[in-house]
Amino acid sequence: MCAAFPDFRLGKVLATSFTGTLSERHGDAVERIPVPHRLVDWLTVNGLAVDSCTPAQLALARELRESIHVAATAAALQDALPVSAVHVINDRSAQGRAAAILTPEGERRWQLGSASCVEDALGVIAADAISVIAGERDGKLALCASPTCRAAFFDTSQSRTRRWCDMNTCGNRQKKARFHANQRKNP
Repeated sequence: MCAAFPDFRLGKVLATSFTGTLSERHGDAVERIPVPHRLVDWLTVNGLAVDSCTPAQLALARELRESIHVAATAAALQDALPVSAVHVINDRSAQGRAAAILTPEGERRWQLGSASCVEDALGVIAADAISVIAGERDGKLALCASPTCRAAFFDTSQSRTRRWCDMNTCGNRQKKARFHANQRKNP
C-alpha cells in the first residue's frame, strides 16, 4: 500500500469500517479511497480481493458508503431510514454475487467468484450493512462522540456504552484536548 495515502481505519464490522473510509465528516474530511486502486487495496485488506476498479465503480462504492452512513446514522438515532439510502443498499446487495463460506476455524468468510468484480464486493458490504441496520447482530449502532467525526459504528461492548468510533483516534484526541484544557485552567 502506498504511504502517500492515509491509513485505513479497520474495524470488526465490514459495513461500518467501509463508511470509515471517509472520516472527520464534520471537520477536515479525510478521504481514504481517493482513487480506484485505493478501493482495491481496501477490499483486499478486508478479504474481498478484486483485480481492478474503474472510476465508475469507485463512484458506485462511494454512493454505497454514503448510503450506509446515512442509514446507519438514522438507525443509531432511531429515526426513519432514508428511502433513497435503503434503495441504494438494496440494489448493491441484490447485484452482488458472492458466497458465504465456513473456514476450518469456524468463521464465516465471503468468497467472490473467479471473475469477481467490485460490484460483487459491494454486494457483500451492502449485505453486511443490512444485517447490522436491521438489528440481526448482537450489538447496537451508535455515533462517535467526537463533534468532528460523528461516524456510525457498531458497539459490541458488554454495556453498549462505547463513545468513540475508534479509541486510538477520536477517543485519544478528545482525551488529549480535555487534558490540555485542564492544564490551561490549572497551571
